[in-house]
Order: sequence, then C-alpha cells, then structure tokens
Amino acid sequence: MPRSYSPKLKFQVVKEILESDKSIAEVARAYDVHPNSVRNWQETFEENGPEIFQKDGTISEYEQKIADLEQLIGKKEVEIALLKKFLGREK
Repeated sequence: MPRSYSPKLKFQVVKEILESDKSIAEVARAYDVHPNSVRNWQETFEENGPEIFQKDGTISEYEQKIADLEQLIGKKEVEIALLKKFLGREK
C-alpha cells in the first residue's frame, strides 16, 4: 500500500528543494521519501502552485471570504462618507 503524506510535508519538502542547494535525492533521503515522489511533488507544485495540495479548496474559500469582506468595507466607507456629508462633518 502506498504511503500517504500530508500537504504540509509535501510543501515543506518542495520548499527545501527550491531554497537550498540540496539535490532531490538528498532531500528525499532526509525526509525518508522516495525521490520519484519528491520529483512529482516539485513538478506538481511548479505547475499548479500551493493550492494543489489542498483537497477541499480551503484556500479558495478564504480568498473569496476576504474579497467579500473587502467589498463590504468599501460599501461601509462610502456610507460613512455620505453620512458625514449629510451631517455636515466633512473633513
């Protein structure tokens, strides 16, 4: 049965390859992972970015929530500016 690795470990391994002078074989040996697995993780990372190791789309959900909240803040700032103008408290 193939071993299963966490998204955090995969990201950490790929990050170490990209940031260090170590070869894929050296990093694979240090983490007790087959070099082919590490090579596959690196290729997948380079093709798809950090979201590829997430299975549930959590990153996309948070990005959408942030966009929604930023839009809400913008609306509130406009409302505040209009109310200040209406009350004669413009700066």
